[in-house]
Amino acid sequence: MRKGELTRAAILDVALDAASRDGLEGLTIGLLAEKMNMSKSGVFAHFGSREDLQIEVLKLYHHHFEQEVFYPSLKEARGLPRLQAMFALWVKRVTVEIASGCIYISGAVEYDDRPGPIREALVGMVKAWQGALQRAAAQAVELGHLRNDVDADQIVYEMYGLILALHHDARFMRTPGSVERAQAGFERMIKYYAPVTKAVA
Repeated sequence: MRKGELTRAAILDVALDAASRDGLEGLTIGLLAEKMNMSKSGVFAHFGSREDLQIEVLKLYHHHFEQEVFYPSLKEARGLPRLQAMFALWVKRVTVEIASGCIYISGAVEYDDRPGPIREALVGMVKAWQGALQRAAAQAVELGHLRNDVDADQIVYEMYGLILALHHDARFMRTPGSVERAQAGFERMIKYYAPVTKAVA
C-alpha cells in the first residue's frame, strides 16, 4: 500500500480500538489526532466526516468478525456441524472482547433510537450475520440434523440470547463460568431440537 493508505489503515486500527472501549460516539477527530500524533486536519484528510470515519470503523469491525467467525465456520459440513462451529467461534470472539467490548452490542445501545447512516450500516451487518445463522439452521433441519418442525428463526433468536447473556455476565457482571453456561445452554438447545429416535423393539 502507498503511504497514504498505510496511514489511513493505521488510523482505523486505532479508531477501532477506541470505539471498542468507548463506543462509536466516543470517536472524535481530536482523539485520533492525539493518539496518532498527527494534526486534526491530517486525520480529517483521510475521511470525509466523523460519520464517514464511524462507518469505516464499523466495516473494519465487520471484516474482523467475518475473518474470525463466519469464514472459518464455512469449512465445516453444512447443517448442524456448521451451526455448532458458528456458535463456538462466536463465543471465542466474545471471550476475547470481554476486555474491550463488542461494537455490535454497544452500537445497538447507542443507535437503537437514532436513525441515520450509522444505524443503517450497523443493522445491515447484524442482519447479514443473522441471515448466515438462519441458513445454517435451516440446512440442519433440511438434512435431518434437527426436527423438521423446528423454526430456524427461533434457533437464531435463542443463540443471540445466549451470546447477549454471555457478554452481559462476563463483561459487566464479571461472573465466573459464564462461557461454560453459554456453551451448556447451546448444547441443551440442540438436544431439545434433535430428531426423536424411536426405540428398537
